[in-house]
Amino acid sequence: MGKVYLVGAGPGDPGLLTVKAKALIESADLVVFDALVSDPILSLINVRAEQIHAGKRRGRHSMSQEEITRLLCQKAHEHAVVVRLKGGDPFVFGRGGEEMSGLMAAGIAVEVVPGITAGIAAPAYAGIPVTHRGYSSSVIFVTGHESAGKYRPQVNWKAVAQAAETIVVYMGVHNLPNITQSLMAAGLPATTPVALIRWGTRPEQSELLGTLGTIVDQVAVTGFTAPAIAVIGQVVDLRSQLALASPVYGEHWAAVSGLGSEGAGDTTD
Repeated sequence: MGKVYLVGAGPGDPGLLTVKAKALIESADLVVFDALVSDPILSLINVRAEQIHAGKRRGRHSMSQEEITRLLCQKAHEHAVVVRLKGGDPFVFGRGGEEMSGLMAAGIAVEVVPGITAGIAAPAYAGIPVTHRGYSSSVIFVTGHESAGKYRPQVNWKAVAQAAETIVVYMGVHNLPNITQSLMAAGLPATTPVALIRWGTRPEQSELLGTLGTIVDQVAVTGFTAPAIAVIGQVVDLRSQLALASPVYGEHWAAVSGLGSEGAGDTTD
């Protein structure tokens, strides 16, 4: 019987892969990958390896979570090294814990390989540190998109508003009106800075800056869409100072992936 590795692919930039993740991707017999794993990272997969797309996007699921776990169990009986390649980190809103539990229950050897999560990488590439001695000594990560039938019906946004000086919301664009209203009702000023960061660390990364009171209207006017994270707090104001030191996306990707500038710019999910 083989072994399954739950591997974090990071947010997209192949230069942010861990050494261990890269080695496993290159040597795997099978790679089951998510929708948000970038093309330069997928290009590292051994050409002889079996590849299966198991991505989930809002309203478009190629496989259910139960089907993915069953598939991994089946393939562990067929291959020595099975890589479950997940965007970001497997244990940060990546359902890695669910897959690991299912594999262990089936008697399958499994190991997690952490990856850099978008909640720190995307703000960093936008020039926004999630903590800073002068602005924020605490950060909280929270999902903005909750599944039906989960362990509790909704995020306690009042508690979130009071818990940390920086709030990072994953998958929150579609629920942004409720999130912003809930945070303001919990006491955060309407003037609290907000940054939405789309396709973080990729050549097409873009940001939309506003406040809790304005960001929903700005999304409507600009047509800003997912996938994106939201950073809420005074640290967003540092972007004006620090963004100049952010990577130059096209040149950076060309350097780390071996692609020319044209290929780097054409990279899409």
